[in-house]
Amino acid sequence: MLSELQTAASDAHLPARVDAVVVGGGIAGAAAAYFLAKKGKSVALVEKGRIGGEQSSRNWGWCRTQNRDRRELPLQLLSMQLWDALSGEAELGFRRTGLVYATKSEAELATWSAWIDMAREFQVRNQVLTPAQTKALTPGNEQEWIGGIHAPTDGRAEPALAAPALADAARARGVTVLQECAVRGLDIVGGRIAGVITERGRIAADAVLCAGGAWASMFCRRHGIDLPQAGIRSTVFATTPGPEVTPGGLVTPDFTISRRLDGSYIVAAQNRGQLEVTPQGVRYARQFWPTFQSRRASLTVGVGRSLVTGPEAMTRKWSFDAPTPMERHRIYAPPPNRAVAAPALAKLKAAYPALSGLGIGGLWAGWIDMTPDSLPVISAVDRLPGFFLAAGFSGHGFGIAPGAGQLAADLVAGDPPSADPTPFRYSRLVDGTDLVAPGMM
Repeated sequence: MLSELQTAASDAHLPARVDAVVVGGGIAGAAAAYFLAKKGKSVALVEKGRIGGEQSSRNWGWCRTQNRDRRELPLQLLSMQLWDALSGEAELGFRRTGLVYATKSEAELATWSAWIDMAREFQVRNQVLTPAQTKALTPGNEQEWIGGIHAPTDGRAEPALAAPALADAARARGVTVLQECAVRGLDIVGGRIAGVITERGRIAADAVLCAGGAWASMFCRRHGIDLPQAGIRSTVFATTPGPEVTPGGLVTPDFTISRRLDGSYIVAAQNRGQLEVTPQGVRYARQFWPTFQSRRASLTVGVGRSLVTGPEAMTRKWSFDAPTPMERHRIYAPPPNRAVAAPALAKLKAAYPALSGLGIGGLWAGWIDMTPDSLPVISAVDRLPGFFLAAGFSGHGFGIAPGAGQLAADLVAGDPPSADPTPFRYSRLVDGTDLVAPGMM
């Protein structure tokens, strides 16, 4: 996947001082930097590896309302507007192609239909499909459906393009973009943020937003801040280019596909997430137990190299004067489960004879950073004034990233929030208030 990743422009020199430092150059961090700059703030976007190199370029690329947790839905609706607006400034690969969900399960269709009934409160007009309508929206598919869902205004963007293009747009607005530059830690003076210490030196700032993805929990613990996170290794692959059988995305019981601009498909096999035993996972096992029970059917559990390396491994309290775990993993690329691809491709070809000539064009894995309730943290951390979080997007952060970046920028700038921040507050994870079971994902 990394070979396809668009390269974002970098700056050579660290600024001595900025209004805000954004730690982490995934799509949420790039969006936050963009919107802070749009507010007139001076910003440094600091990434240990390449912009978009980790989960932001390893996902399906979906930008969806359908099946969002109810608490996330207002932020996703804001994000859809922002995807439209941002696409006028940069090529993000965003297209409102519609998404189709097809099923053979009455229970699954009932769950999706109930979601649509709920979403009418938010003026979401997704549609429940009859078997004939589902068949018409899956042309060329040999399977029979009992029904489905059509989300006509949902769509997808290009994971390999979006974060780098957004970082370039932020840089055009004055953001300093630093790649291959790990933030080793926070500079704290008098109990509040005074800047960051990077491997190249110090940047003074009154505000720091940690958008470090799967690395956020480890980074926070270095400063005595608990952030419950657990990682899921997920394998997906891309096909070689082929005929168009759907313009956007399609969910079926056997596979999920997303059409890309080059004519290939991103393919995900169903029920293939890998929960690996790690020191961090053990640390937060109690908080995650209800979520694990509710999602057990879609997970396999095992031991991988993440036990001893990567964002969830055991680490000592590192010095800011020497290389850190972040520098040892410029881009964390967990090994893919190679057993996933061939069966999923065979099912895809069986369902779509027109795709019989497809091959595997690429195979990769991502590390999905989860929270106990599967909602992100977009919040100030009150115990450390000037420190903010935008992390824990739980496998559905790509589509919501523009709104998350806008909301994070509002909070950092002290402006009225563009969406209700209450569901995403940090405090819920440490005091248990309103930490309820995950909704739909």
